[in-house]
Amino acid sequence: MTLSEKTIIGKVVLNVENMANMKNFYTTVIGLDVKNENEQLLQLGAVDDEQVLLELQPVAPAGEKPKATGLYHLAFLLPTRKDLGEILYHILVSKYPLTGASDHGYSEALYLDDPEGNGIEIYVDKPKSMWDIREDGQIAGVTEQMDAEGVIAEAKQEFQGMPKGTYMGHVHLFVAELEETENFYKDVLGFDLKFKFGPHAKFFAAGEYHHQIGANVWAGKNIPPAQKGLRGLDYFTIIVASTDELLQVKANLDAKSYVYQLDEASTTLFLEDTNGIAIKVTTTK
Repeated sequence: MTLSEKTIIGKVVLNVENMANMKNFYTTVIGLDVKNENEQLLQLGAVDDEQVLLELQPVAPAGEKPKATGLYHLAFLLPTRKDLGEILYHILVSKYPLTGASDHGYSEALYLDDPEGNGIEIYVDKPKSMWDIREDGQIAGVTEQMDAEGVIAEAKQEFQGMPKGTYMGHVHLFVAELEETENFYKDVLGFDLKFKFGPHAKFFAAGEYHHQIGANVWAGKNIPPAQKGLRGLDYFTIIVASTDELLQVKANLDAKSYVYQLDEASTTLFLEDTNGIAIKVTTTK
């Protein structure tokens, strides 16, 4: 099976040790809007947009975090280059440290880490006519210095918060190894392999997109799964186009005897990839 191009990443759920500090960061530096808040969770999204993009849930502090599979970065996809210019200027003025600013050929991207070490990418796609789409369907990327002055020049006003229409463009994961990871995301879930970055990283997407799932072994090969309940990634969601497509995913899991749980009330599949990373597959229809 192959997922339709309407497939998107839904939300990323993080375990957080200091909720107040993380709320302040994600609302003031990143500009997310509070959608729902109680003692057990904080849900955040773009301004004037009800879609939850990020959910924070409290966990007990646990000291140094061991090297394990999990989140390399989550990635907010902005609607326009103007939006990227406004948030870049805002981050620079706020003096929060960036870890990078890159031109990937198909996108322009900012990188930073939140206060608990979770990687964040904030990016905008270039017009598809500028992408390096190969005959075999792969979409090649590069990593070059971003034209930061050109991006800032696009800004039209002071930053007003993460703009409506922003969504979770992709998640990029630390994995234990790449072959089984490719088998899972390609053959079990139905994504296409979009690009192989040497022996160290692979990128997957549904339809003609550069990537919705990134996987790398930069933290080391054969690292263990993350312990449950520690700070960092708890799970992320994949939203497929329809209930029929969700049932196709379920049928493929059954055919491959892949372990999952089904919540029939919410038509949601719960499973872990081959690296022990938790995923929920659901639908909006």
